[in-house]
Amino acid sequence: MLEQLDPVILARAQFAFTVSFHFIFPAFSIGLASYLMVLEGLWLKTGKGVYANLYRYWLKIFAVVFGMGVVSGVVMSYQFGTNWSVFSTKAGPIVGPLMAYEVLTAFFLEAGFLGVMLFGMSKVGKRLHFFATCMVALGTLISATWIIAVNSWMQTPAGFAINAKGQFVPAGSWLPIIFTASFPFRLVHTVIAAYLTTAFVVGGVGAWHLLKDRANPGARKMFSMAMWMAAIVAPIQILAGDAHGLNTLEHQPVKVLAMEGDYEPSPNGAPLVLFGLPSNDEARVRYEVSIPHIGSLILKHDPFAPLPGLTDFPRDQWPPAHIIFWSFRIMVALGFAMLGIGLWSLLARFRKKLYDWPWLHRACVVMGPAGFVAVIAGWVTTEVGRQPFTVYGLLRTAESHSPLAAPAVAVSLLAFVVVYFSAFGAGTYYLLRLMSKPPERGETEPPNVPQRAAGITPAPGFIAPLPGKE
Repeated sequence: MLEQLDPVILARAQFAFTVSFHFIFPAFSIGLASYLMVLEGLWLKTGKGVYANLYRYWLKIFAVVFGMGVVSGVVMSYQFGTNWSVFSTKAGPIVGPLMAYEVLTAFFLEAGFLGVMLFGMSKVGKRLHFFATCMVALGTLISATWIIAVNSWMQTPAGFAINAKGQFVPAGSWLPIIFTASFPFRLVHTVIAAYLTTAFVVGGVGAWHLLKDRANPGARKMFSMAMWMAAIVAPIQILAGDAHGLNTLEHQPVKVLAMEGDYEPSPNGAPLVLFGLPSNDEARVRYEVSIPHIGSLILKHDPFAPLPGLTDFPRDQWPPAHIIFWSFRIMVALGFAMLGIGLWSLLARFRKKLYDWPWLHRACVVMGPAGFVAVIAGWVTTEVGRQPFTVYGLLRTAESHSPLAAPAVAVSLLAFVVVYFSAFGAGTYYLLRLMSKPPERGETEPPNVPQRAAGITPAPGFIAPLPGKE
């Protein structure tokens, strides 16, 4: 029975499953590391113990999230060799060094200062500990930069040549490989998404505790900070997403047309298809609900601007529109829901009711996981929209996989499902337990000075005997 399955589909399913799990944790840790940096900086600046309490509260959560992100990320490297050996062989001279730079510059920086950040609060000075927190936050951003550089090269390849063995190799400078046409748009969109993801988790936790105790100073402070982030950053993310969409239309028009459900060309302006059931077989959106000219207004900023359709491109280059059509709408809907929460919080703040509107708090609890759903929906849109290529326009997915039989891939996929849900399910349960505990109410704070100098262990006390008393 397993032999009748398609090994390519199974390999793609395995990679999608593992990377979806992995993507959740870096999306959280990137934003959480920066949030911890802000909390400790505010504590140093103001001396208020509430910031120190919140720092310790979220530091425990960050440690668990960071650990699960590292463990889930290790698996990704092995899959390139086991299930995608042809891709590794052909794209390895480009992808391999970029991944290595991520380890050398980002992971070593994070790992080097993480121990000080987690365990050094009472062993080093305040400023040195704050420096360690800043380095961990910087490391997460550098890590995201290299990973986005790899993905952007696969989406909009540049700066390469093909050698006699059919491998992609640098054509000279690495700068065109790193800074491809889509790189800045993807980096900004992804990092802001990580910040919004963290903001809504923090806001959801703060709202949960406000519903139980509106006077808790830690819950009030974290909720207020999260709502400022939502109100300020959500509109910026919408603008960044618009710029990213325009860039994608320029370099990957087939992806955007599939996202929008535009099968037929629109010489006088394309409609905005709100809902429907896209069908590549029929080359149309069944049960379509659309608004005339709004599609061109969004994509070209001109309601009467002409747009091509999927039928203008070879059918064997079409991505599965029925998937990315809906993943894109989920991402956009959650983005506007986040904007709505941010505006609602501004109204509550203006009326001095930020901590007194239980329906706002309930909505924030519900929206707590929204960032994770949005980043996964965005990832599906980006990666599935690149199909049928692994290196866009140059290397097809069907030509990239390892010569494995379907049963081998199916067994490993099943093993991943069992292990991931067991291990990461337990980790998620522990995270929820940590979040369910309210922040400390008192204005306690960590020690101001190190307990002892680094590397010096106090010796046992010794008292010299008095003369004549030996």
